[in-house]
Amino acid sequence: MKQYILRRLLQMIPTLLGTTFIVYIIINMAPGSPLSHMIDPTISQEAIERREEQLGLDRPLLHRYGAWLTEAVQGNLGYSTRYRGRLVSELIQNRLGATVLLTFSSIFISFIIAVPVGVISATRQYSTLDYSVVVMAIAGVSVPVFFLGIVLVWFFGFQLGWLPIGGMVSAGIRHPTFMTYALDVGRHLILPLVTLTAANTARFVRFTRSSMLEVIRQDYVRTARAKGLSEQVVIYRHALRNALLPVITILGLSLPFLFSGAIITESVFTWPGMGTLLIESISQRDYGLLMGINVFLAVLVIMGNLLADIFYSVVDPRIRYD
Repeated sequence: MKQYILRRLLQMIPTLLGTTFIVYIIINMAPGSPLSHMIDPTISQEAIERREEQLGLDRPLLHRYGAWLTEAVQGNLGYSTRYRGRLVSELIQNRLGATVLLTFSSIFISFIIAVPVGVISATRQYSTLDYSVVVMAIAGVSVPVFFLGIVLVWFFGFQLGWLPIGGMVSAGIRHPTFMTYALDVGRHLILPLVTLTAANTARFVRFTRSSMLEVIRQDYVRTARAKGLSEQVVIYRHALRNALLPVITILGLSLPFLFSGAIITESVFTWPGMGTLLIESISQRDYGLLMGINVFLAVLVIMGNLLADIFYSVVDPRIRYD
């Protein structure tokens, strides 16, 4: 296993190089320039050219990529033009905590709910409960995240006034203790968490149910029943482990997409995370910040695949990596 993990980590190097090169080319081929949001429209052409020279925008594209890659290898992902030259890594670090809190809370709750519901639905196929679960799962996947978020804001925020409609903490309120701060963050977290968890739970339920239906028809499950084992032992000890393999695949692949997919949720609720930072970098043509976020997401994709492979061997002891 250690050698397998080491090989996979070494494979990250060419993958990341290829990803950064493609992303850098695409970003710089887009129309516009970072200067379009930084300077006065009435400024002279000579001043614009001087600023382009200061930022290195007058150099050839491959030369700029080489300079960025040299800095990135040393741990410097570049500087943000929108935030007046602040380090990209510092900006990502400041926003990462909020996204991690939202994303991992959503993953944990979705998995805890989806697996039992999917198993119960599969073991009671064609029952009223099964039809209800299928309908709710399809509805959860079909309803756009932004629409659900707006409905929750309108109902719980404006109509009932129970929950805050945006931000991570209440503005202008001091938190004398950590507990009061945590409670304030928790109240702001409820609506975006429900919005993001609804779609994730629906997707995990569908995969768990489909995988479980396939597994419980296998010969070894019938053999376990014939041996006189109880239905709970057959389902949860023998069948569930194999049924979780496709779910783990989806879970591993969902990790990076949850970070990027939280963009809509964070935008609706003005949650100060990676999603809103990505929107800002795109709208302001902040090439350095946009490259840093894409590198971060590329690492998440690779690590998500690696974690899924590792969890395979944990769930199914028959799987071994040489």
